[in-house]
Amino acid sequence: MEAIKIVSIILAAVGAINWGLVALFKFDLVAFIAGRQAFGSINTISRIVYLLVAVAGVIAVITSLS
Repeated sequence: MEAIKIVSIILAAVGAINWGLVALFKFDLVAFIAGRQAFGSINTISRIVYLLVAVAGVIAVITSLS
């Protein structure tokens, strides 16, 4: 369970950093890593990353409350 908590926090931090880059520089790190696509472009890899970040955020919130 501890490993899931750590991975969730790391993925949630990646999501937070990505949103910060979007807000400050209009740079989508996930799109860039998932195939060097233009800002806001979505492919299968980026969808998976976004989904994992979302699930990790929920897990991080739930585990931090308990």
